[in-house]
Amino acid sequence: MKIVYSDKHAAHDPQTFFVRGVNRTAAEQPERAERLLGAATEAGHEVVAPRGYGSAPAATVHTPEYLDFLQTAARDWAQLADASAEVVPNVHPSRYPATYPKILVGRAGWHQTDLACPIGPGTWDAALAASEVAATAADLVLEGAREAYALCRPPGHHAYADMAGGFCYLNNTAIAAQRLRSKHERVAILDVDVHHGNGTQGIFWERADVLTLSIHADPANYYPYFWGHAHESGAGAGAGFNLNLPQPIGSPDAPWLAAGDTAIARIEQFAPTALVVALGLDASESDPLQGLKVTAAGFNAMGRKIAALGLPAVLVQEGGYLSDDLGRNLVHFLSGFETGR
Repeated sequence: MKIVYSDKHAAHDPQTFFVRGVNRTAAEQPERAERLLGAATEAGHEVVAPRGYGSAPAATVHTPEYLDFLQTAARDWAQLADASAEVVPNVHPSRYPATYPKILVGRAGWHQTDLACPIGPGTWDAALAASEVAATAADLVLEGAREAYALCRPPGHHAYADMAGGFCYLNNTAIAAQRLRSKHERVAILDVDVHHGNGTQGIFWERADVLTLSIHADPANYYPYFWGHAHESGAGAGAGFNLNLPQPIGSPDAPWLAAGDTAIARIEQFAPTALVVALGLDASESDPLQGLKVTAAGFNAMGRKIAALGLPAVLVQEGGYLSDDLGRNLVHFLSGFETGR
């Protein structure tokens, strides 16, 4: 399988991550991508560089105001008196109608939904490179490859059209799906990250051409809290084209794989001609975030199940944090996927 990877991800090295009011080292570290790349390379997968698209792929799913903010925020923030090293908002608009602010501090609050998405000097370059990785993997599939794996960092599935959140800035999964839509009338997105893909859901919420499905730890007790509940099914033209399958905290392989069967049955009913898998490995039993308890064998089995759909597929890396099993879990999923073909 071709692995698309850019070392530009290392320019993003977040230092701000508040947990219960305490600033801790973010789990989303450059070493994540290095471990995944090393494991994939050792397993014999071919690594290729992304093509240089610039911001064009990101512009297909994100607003101009948001892209402008991401490109300029760190530079302009550094010019503020007594500013921190990273852009971290201290104010957010309410859920009620609000006016888009002109001042940077207000724009930060508008576009950064939580304190897990600080913007540093290298964040834009890294996020842009990740979006190019996703677009390149999608193009490989459009050009005839059965599948391609986009080793994206930073991840993307919590990013809305105009908001960053949860370590995510540009929605790589949505970018890949939108790119596949250039030749495919119907595309499905299956998200197996331990966290709900709320940004992806939001981007396609009112669309019937992209089916979004997510298997994740129950947001009643887990990030992103406000989104990812079973009753959320889409709106307008997209009503019925979003399926959330929340799992009790600590669920092991069996219920997770059963949810996979439910998702696959819905995908078959939708009858897409291409698939994007938001491949979070943080559902692992050894992941430091401890949301679910999926084993390496479970990842292998999920890979086989998804591949059996027989669809052209883009696998987009989402979460999965530092543990001794991180690379091993990736290899097991990719192996299962290739076996399932």
